[in-house]
Amino acid sequence: MRKKLIAGNWKMHKTIAEAVALIDALHAALPFVPADRDVVVCPTFTALSSIAARPRGPIGIGAQNVYPESHGAFTGEISPAMLAEIGCAYVIVGHSERRAMFGESDAFIAKKAAAVLAAGMSPIICVGETKQERESGRAQSVVLGQVAGSLAGLEGRLEDVVIAYEPVWAIGTGLTATAADAQTMHAAIRAELRRIGGAAAERVRIQYGGSVKADNVDELMAQPDIDGALVGGAALVAEGFARIANYR
Repeated sequence: MRKKLIAGNWKMHKTIAEAVALIDALHAALPFVPADRDVVVCPTFTALSSIAARPRGPIGIGAQNVYPESHGAFTGEISPAMLAEIGCAYVIVGHSERRAMFGESDAFIAKKAAAVLAAGMSPIICVGETKQERESGRAQSVVLGQVAGSLAGLEGRLEDVVIAYEPVWAIGTGLTATAADAQTMHAAIRAELRRIGGAAAERVRIQYGGSVKADNVDELMAQPDIDGALVGGAALVAEGFARIANYR
């Protein structure tokens, strides 16, 4: 049985004071987490230390990005060791916004994922197709290509990796893949993971992301290959995120 993972990606929202207020409200709304799931929030870099210093409760912390070197002349970047020292357990890599806005390639994402693993954390590797790619019938080939490319060299560490399938056309748009469509893609990703790593694929958690809300999370989480959610906008409201984390 794979343990579900509910992760909140706060993106570029919340000052330190606002982030502390949100995590305190979230702890109040989510005083415990069922044993069959993990819950984590991924705030901005500036807020990570302050959130890590709050009473921890059942909610873990993760980061939204990382640079795949331990130190050096990389102005503005954050190393895996810096994130591990704060207490991060997860790091998001390859989010579609970084792929599109910053030109991150599968090879660079694989390098980031390897660095995250080497620092004792788990990468959440994001994959997903655009609206144009889906409408042209290329969704599955695009996504599976991203999976294979972003896992290059990590075949022996698959069970320590999380994959997040986020169709780009559903991120922040209010559109969501149907539970059946999401399951179809998740099953295809699982099959690709079997090709890459054999039996270890059964232990890899594959999240769904893209306008996950309280009113659709239950159906999504009921699918056999959906192992959690990567939540964007809905993670910025304590009560809403608590409801998602407490999916039925």
